[in-house]
Amino acid sequence: MANQDYSGLYQALNYKFEDENNLITALTHRSVGMPNNERLEFLGDALLSCVIAEVLFERFPSAREGQLTRFRANLVKRDTLVTIAQQLNLSQYLRLGSGEVKSGGEHRASILADAVEAILGAIYLDGDIHKCQAVLLQLWEGQIKNLSAQQIKDPKTCLQEYLQAQQQPLPDYRILEVKGSPHNQLFEIECIVPCLKESSYGSGKSRRRAEQSAAAQALSMLNVE
Repeated sequence: MANQDYSGLYQALNYKFEDENNLITALTHRSVGMPNNERLEFLGDALLSCVIAEVLFERFPSAREGQLTRFRANLVKRDTLVTIAQQLNLSQYLRLGSGEVKSGGEHRASILADAVEAILGAIYLDGDIHKCQAVLLQLWEGQIKNLSAQQIKDPKTCLQEYLQAQQQPLPDYRILEVKGSPHNQLFEIECIVPCLKESSYGSGKSRRRAEQSAAAQALSMLNVE
């Protein structure tokens, strides 16, 4: 198995290992013995979470923490990893013990997902964080694009939908103050939500931004993500 041709996998990854042993270890299941890919899986899992978190943070500036967390969970879950493994035709490269081979382990979701994470860890060790990030973003490009910006609802919309679902009156936004010159204004907004004992407040360079800020604070006070 160590003499297997990995050129097809290198092409799919758009990365060629300097030390092919790093790749071989990433493809080696624990059923083979030592060394295997368990430690690389641990490393790759952390790298995946970090890179995806940064991408989501940059691409969805209006998303709140809870939304970003859900998006990240969707992108790093086992089903997504298995999809990536299938894109790479990874099952034909896995190194499994005889028992796993007989039971069809090369198609088992857990084994495929772990191998993908292990490969990310191996690329990091073989190259660096930038090369690992480049491979990861290429592999996940389609998955990330599926997270349409339309899925990110602004705080005012979220607050309105939440209150309607709770059969509560809609919020009342009031301008408290407008500071600055006509070309450099700062709006101060109060958001009154009847089911909250206290008002929420927001500021911004436009009335809309200030209202969004106040709505976001109200959502936080309601513990709505």
